[in-house]
Amino acid sequence: MKKTLLLSVVASTMIMAGGSIAPVEPVVEAPAPVAAASGWDFSGQAVVYYQTLENGTGSLFDQENAKAAAGIQLSAVNKDLFAGIGAGFELSGLSSVGLENDVVSGMVQSMYPGDLTSAGITQAYLTYGIGNTSIKIGRQQLPKSLSPFAFSESWNVFKNTFEAGLIVNTDLPDTTLVYAYVTRSNDVFALADWSRINDNDDNGAVHMITAQNKSIDGLTLTGTYYLAPDFTPADDLSVIWGDAKFAVSDYAIALQGGTILAEDLAPGLADTTAFGAKLGATFGMFDTSVAYSTVDDGSVPIVNFGTGVKTPLYTQMILNQGSIKSDNDTVVLRAGAKALGGKFGVAYDMTTDNSNVSNDTTELDLTYVTTVGNVKMLAAYVLRTQDIGEDTNVVRFWARYNF
Repeated sequence: MKKTLLLSVVASTMIMAGGSIAPVEPVVEAPAPVAAASGWDFSGQAVVYYQTLENGTGSLFDQENAKAAAGIQLSAVNKDLFAGIGAGFELSGLSSVGLENDVVSGMVQSMYPGDLTSAGITQAYLTYGIGNTSIKIGRQQLPKSLSPFAFSESWNVFKNTFEAGLIVNTDLPDTTLVYAYVTRSNDVFALADWSRINDNDDNGAVHMITAQNKSIDGLTLTGTYYLAPDFTPADDLSVIWGDAKFAVSDYAIALQGGTILAEDLAPGLADTTAFGAKLGATFGMFDTSVAYSTVDDGSVPIVNFGTGVKTPLYTQMILNQGSIKSDNDTVVLRAGAKALGGKFGVAYDMTTDNSNVSNDTTELDLTYVTTVGNVKMLAAYVLRTQDIGEDTNVVRFWARYNF
């Protein structure tokens, strides 16, 4: 909940920040208590990533419209260094590999702003488990299913991370309780660029409590509360968010909603309220869904406060976050088909802008995802139209080799 997001309020998300096409995240799962083990487990990934975006400036594949990066990420995890205390580390490196000379105009993601080749530590944490409680402290990823307003986004080369303490408890039947103490986050465009979540608090802290219950077969209920103490000199900032998912056979329904309580933060500010719903079904090799979200004209947008980019809304697509995060009604239709060794996807967004600007938008996303051996690949095309301004065309490609 970076203070700059609130104070600017109307700052627009960079359109090049588009695109989460990652698989749907699972609901909150409690990490198992740390088991007795010895030795380090090593893994990693190598990634190549290319994107070009044209909205009235030259041709789609012109060098000035394109960005890219090649990256390598190495991870090491030891679940029992001593006395049940574990540790994990992740080293990430990103490079332009010389593509800026002839192919692209810059980096889609780097470690430091302006660097063409650099590396840094993106995760470094300690773990401990006792009974039905697990603890994780340090630099780590946070999933959207657990933390809908401060989560690691998967659309770029590598995920952004947070400096946080995380406690998960499963003592209550069919219930998971989570507490997070989050202090800093890095920039999704520059992973070594860290800043405090809450500038006014002495420790820069934001507190989060999540409770999830699965007592009814097929039904998952999740509630989350955030508190940012002294977010402004006038008051604390609170966020209340809820999510309900029900699945039976090949059908699923989901509801979400909540509010950002900003009215008392400064004169002239108003609370922001949002709701969403989603219906989905699977028919053999095909799947389809329809999603709806509405956000009122409150002062603080519905957005990932760790990055200022994506939203937790069911209607989030590749590029539409700037249109759906505030004062709008949005409908998204999706369909997918498993074929030719992968999965084809199509999604269409219709957003009605309820502000005085009244800039209605549409977005068409065409995607293909496939896995060949240890390599996962994505190809995507996006066409975005708006009542005011130029249409936007995007081509995105990435390949990830996991080892």
